[in-house]
Amino acid sequence: MGRVAWLFPGQGSQAVGMGQDLANAFPEAAAIFSEADAVLSFPLSRLCFEGPDEELTDTINAQPAIYTHSAAVLAVLRSRGQETPHFVAGHSLGEYSALYAAGVFSFADGLRLVRERGRLMKLAGERRPGGMAAILGLSLDTVTHICEEVRQRTGGIVQVANDNCPGQVVISGEVEALEAAMEAAQAAGARRVVRLAVSIAAHSALMATVQDEFAAAVDATPMHPPQVPVVMNASAQPTTDLDTIRRHLVTQLTSPVRWTESVQYMIQHGVDTFLEIGPGDVLSGLVKRIDRKVQRLPLGTLEQVQAFLETL
Repeated sequence: MGRVAWLFPGQGSQAVGMGQDLANAFPEAAAIFSEADAVLSFPLSRLCFEGPDEELTDTINAQPAIYTHSAAVLAVLRSRGQETPHFVAGHSLGEYSALYAAGVFSFADGLRLVRERGRLMKLAGERRPGGMAAILGLSLDTVTHICEEVRQRTGGIVQVANDNCPGQVVISGEVEALEAAMEAAQAAGARRVVRLAVSIAAHSALMATVQDEFAAAVDATPMHPPQVPVVMNASAQPTTDLDTIRRHLVTQLTSPVRWTESVQYMIQHGVDTFLEIGPGDVLSGLVKRIDRKVQRLPLGTLEQVQAFLETL
């Protein structure tokens, strides 16, 4: 491998059974799940391993579950001598896993912050309900223009939430404006328009109702300068500056995840191998659509992790 980056998945990658095979096989992984149970004072590990799915999918649980699973995989990799990467990055929630991996905060402090983020995002969804939709087959510029036109026409809130890869953009906002933008996207020739099964409008202005509360939680979390550059969602640029990290974590609630640009930045700076650390393989698929030439390795299951460790 040449230059390596670690990527960490976000909400939506959770699945009942996540991490159980790793915890059964590796004491390091089991220890992370046990610590999570102790920190949160409820059996998060059982929720990950056994469900039920509806409870695991709830924003307030899904976020700490994915963060914990990523940390468990990371604990196994580090115990077997995996070297420090050149960059780390995470998609939305995954940014917190990336910051933990970079040494910005302890596992426990990061877990508390992630749990609070999930609680506040759920609260924002209750205060100002909204939704999200994936637009496939249109450019980022076209979708951005559609959202702007709908905002001007309806006065409602709708905006780009995730620039995932070329041809896959997620929008977020108030239901009426969201549906108008979905119709406009179909009229503009989108290959597919899919309403996502969420009741919150993540990465939109609707999250602003909890931004001050979350900023206080970020400020209260002990942090240290990262040991490796973190490519942040809000800027698509790396940073090792703590003030920038704190500011961007708060900004990220209401601003787009600039994932395409983030991956392109790392590739332009020599990264040719991406390890996706955590449940699922969503990010590996996005990286493939951004640049097919780079290597992508999802590391979330026991089978995947064992196969990778054999190469070290």
